[in-house]
Amino acid sequence: MKVAIYCRVSTDEQHKENQLPVLEEWAKNRGWEVIKVYQEDESAWKAGHQKELAQLLKDARMGGFKIVLIWALDRICRGGPREIFPLLETLSGYGVKVFSNQENWTEQPEGPMYDLLISVYAWVARMESQRRSERTKLGMVRAKEKGTKSGKAIGRPKKGAENMAVPFPNN
Repeated sequence: MKVAIYCRVSTDEQHKENQLPVLEEWAKNRGWEVIKVYQEDESAWKAGHQKELAQLLKDARMGGFKIVLIWALDRICRGGPREIFPLLETLSGYGVKVFSNQENWTEQPEGPMYDLLISVYAWVARMESQRRSERTKLGMVRAKEKGTKSGKAIGRPKKGAENMAVPFPNN
């Protein structure tokens, strides 16, 4: 069986290396052939930023694999049931199933219970993401009210910001 792997992280504190070896081992233990690994360093909330997911969908349409292995459902979508169902239905229309390492029930045949569990997990992922965003925004407001240290930015650094850092002088 030919499979693809999709890994996504959205912060610098997360590492695809935590997901990929487990998913590769899963495929190996099942005797599946991993034909492509899609790796993303983007938030699932930013529309159009999941370029690897878009490429996975294009490749799935071409029929190169029958299963996509993911770490968890929230790695592929955080938009709730309204966003995950069309994504899964598109893949299903291409003859591709999505199996989640963290939600092993995804390997079961689809049916009413599968749809219910997808809805619940998608809702939880969306709520978790929204609450994290709310806490972050409140923290940013508090930091701004207290005054931040000179030169210290509030919020997540922009991509490439690590290259703009001023090195400390040698003493």
